[in-house]
Amino acid sequence: MIKRFDKGRRKISGMLNGKKVLIIDDEIDLCILLKDYFSRKNYQVNVAHTLYDGKELLDTFCPDILFLDNNLPDGVGWPMAPVIASDFPSIYIVLISAFHPSLPLMPDSARYMVIEKPITLSDLNRQFHGF
Repeated sequence: MIKRFDKGRRKISGMLNGKKVLIIDDEIDLCILLKDYFSRKNYQVNVAHTLYDGKELLDTFCPDILFLDNNLPDGVGWPMAPVIASDFPSIYIVLISAFHPSLPLMPDSARYMVIEKPITLSDLNRQFHGF
């Protein structure tokens, strides 16, 4: 289910033709779904299943889109989002969670949205069909 909280999407709709997506999530099936979806759209996709690995990939891979889960085996992901948004001002952050955590206080210039799990192909098509 996609929450209708999509700050800044209109400002970057053309940007989402970028070539790189990073997924930081420990749910293997969701990572496969997202990787397959964006690979078919000719995006380069990298996956990390821990915050530690995700942070390393973030610096070296420099994605255009980041899918960031909240509950990960080695920590909580969403509190990192404001720092990521500040350090990587052009990144589009997709916060994902099966729970309903409080949104972190994001910088005004941050481009982000929230998607609740479970995520389906129809959810992705609705949100990313024009990209």
